[in-house]
Amino acid sequence: MSLWAPTPVPLAEALWNAPLAGGGVGCIVAAMIQDDQTDPRLETCRLTVAPEWIDYNGHMNVGYYVVAFDRASDGLFDGLNLGVDYRNATDCSIFIAEAHVTYDQEVAEGAPLRFMTRILDADAKRIHYFHEMYHAEEGYLAATNELMALHVDLNARRVCPFPDSHASAIAALTDQHAGLVRPKGVGRVMGIKR
Repeated sequence: MSLWAPTPVPLAEALWNAPLAGGGVGCIVAAMIQDDQTDPRLETCRLTVAPEWIDYNGHMNVGYYVVAFDRASDGLFDGLNLGVDYRNATDCSIFIAEAHVTYDQEVAEGAPLRFMTRILDADAKRIHYFHEMYHAEEGYLAATNELMALHVDLNARRVCPFPDSHASAIAALTDQHAGLVRPKGVGRVMGIKR
């Protein structure tokens, strides 16, 4: 099994290049970062902020940040061969157990977005990963998303180990990302400092 699928899976390509419900465009699924081959992070998605995603404050609504990050997660899991085809073939899938979003700089209608993803840690049943959302033209960090994913047997509705072939690919990617500086805000706790 390939560690990373550098081109979209046909089903995923059709799905993510289709218009999104409620507006927007699809993702470039599971593409390796092209402009700096020394950066092991993965470019998991690109999309454009749709008019329907804008709230009464004139910027992207918080709910659509989660939608956009979910597209990046799909790009990650498609690249690891854990997407729709995997679910259909195995009756196993990925569930998100926990997610944290930071909003670093607002984005407006029509803004092109680029998502960079890294694996922070993984074990037999879980993947802890981190997305960074950038304005694709201006380059600034717009938001981050830290997540804990679980591998789930859909028949038993229980967490279960990844198959060995997938576990080894996840471990290799985790090792590849281990040398990266830990992103600011990982494991962040929310509260009012007094």
